[in-house]
Amino acid sequence: MISANNYLYEMVRSELSWVVGEAHVQTGESDKLGHSIDYYWVPEVWHDRGQKLPAPDFVVYPASTKEVSEILKIANTHNIPVIPWGGGSGSQGGALPIYGGIAMDMKRMNKVLNIDPISMTATAETGINTQHLEWAIEKAGYSTMHFPASIACATLGGFIANRGTGVLSTKYGKIEDMVMTMEVVTPTGEIINTLPVPRHASGPDLAQLFLGSEGTLGVVTKATIKIHPIPESRKFHAFLFKTMHEAMVAGSKIMTSRLRPCVIRLYDEPETAKLIKRVLGIDKKGAYLVFGFDGPTKTVDLELEQACAICREKEHEDLGTEMGQAWWDHRYKFFYPPYMFHLPQAFGTLDTVATFANIEKVYWAMKNTVRENFPQATFIGHFSHWYEWGCMLYARFIIESPPKDPREAIALYNKIWDMAIRAAIKEGGVINEHHGVGLKLGRIMKELYGPAFKVLEDIKKVLDPNNIMNPGKMGFRTKGI
Repeated sequence: MISANNYLYEMVRSELSWVVGEAHVQTGESDKLGHSIDYYWVPEVWHDRGQKLPAPDFVVYPASTKEVSEILKIANTHNIPVIPWGGGSGSQGGALPIYGGIAMDMKRMNKVLNIDPISMTATAETGINTQHLEWAIEKAGYSTMHFPASIACATLGGFIANRGTGVLSTKYGKIEDMVMTMEVVTPTGEIINTLPVPRHASGPDLAQLFLGSEGTLGVVTKATIKIHPIPESRKFHAFLFKTMHEAMVAGSKIMTSRLRPCVIRLYDEPETAKLIKRVLGIDKKGAYLVFGFDGPTKTVDLELEQACAICREKEHEDLGTEMGQAWWDHRYKFFYPPYMFHLPQAFGTLDTVATFANIEKVYWAMKNTVRENFPQATFIGHFSHWYEWGCMLYARFIIESPPKDPREAIALYNKIWDMAIRAAIKEGGVINEHHGVGLKLGRIMKELYGPAFKVLEDIKKVLDPNNIMNPGKMGFRTKGI
């Protein structure tokens, strides 16, 4: 962090202003505060309890890849941290300026550059809001099929940085499945491109190296992604099962039978009783399972019929298409107040992913860990983003009245994360499925990867010799160490 009373500070501001223009280098307190907090609970409670947040020294808004390159060269000269910033909607503290430096806000780079109806791809700058990207592609008669809950407040670059996902990932994939090729500025300022197609035998895939790197290995400035025809039909159906296990058997059979649902969601008994009741008005005991198919109407009807037949093999209550459609119509309400959790509550999304053989063991390991060690916390969960081999557990813990002292509250919060995630890893889960690692979970990365983490550290050292790119995140070394 450069002291604002130091003339070096003014020198750096002048250099940055020469690159992007004076109007696009902001140092006001409100600008810095706005880039000091994201959706991670720790900075939220820190700010709520009157504590001072670590702030960037400069907020810089580049308008081109060349400007991004020049900013990184300046940062290397002065050994200043650079933190790429998208929409600020991340939940892991991945964009927090914990060492000050330059918050590189990418939102001026927001253009759709090309829509290719022959290859079914679209190319855009990564600072574009994902809802704006979807609208532009829909005007051309297509869709990204990328519908995350944060679609209105996150950027394309943010999803690439965190390996983010949308509601229809079961059929259309996560962001790493959607990306064809990317333009990347490396930490030392070189502008490179990954190969033009994602499937090849031309050596290791550089695209997968930068996907999920959370701004620690460079800045993704442009991306070409797949687009899809808007389906003729999309239909949903819902069932209520006596237990979560019975619903899981049905859901996994739908996937292992190689049907192609666009979405499956399974809510455990407590979340059915709490959130399904609150959002959809279904006041019943059991585990709520909903799925949908899209495409040509005849194909949709056939696959929906087969999926329903699988569910009817178990004891069930058929909630029909109406309650399935209701879930789709209200799907975003599960993630925002008043339905979602918010201060003064303490809450965290303990998401992980595992194979069908392990996912229920992971669920019970996490649930029992929270229940037995933290009686003040409620544990609920649902299973989303299903694949042919397993699915993601979107578990949550909620504490209605956390400690008032911010340090005590954060210590409790971190302890829950430490114990619950380590319990998941022990049973075959991983740190995270689509929210990323960030500051929140970096301390567990070495445990997850074991000796393989040194490979990632070595890549980081080669690409970022001065450790300027988002230091202290994803388990990489902190600044100055």
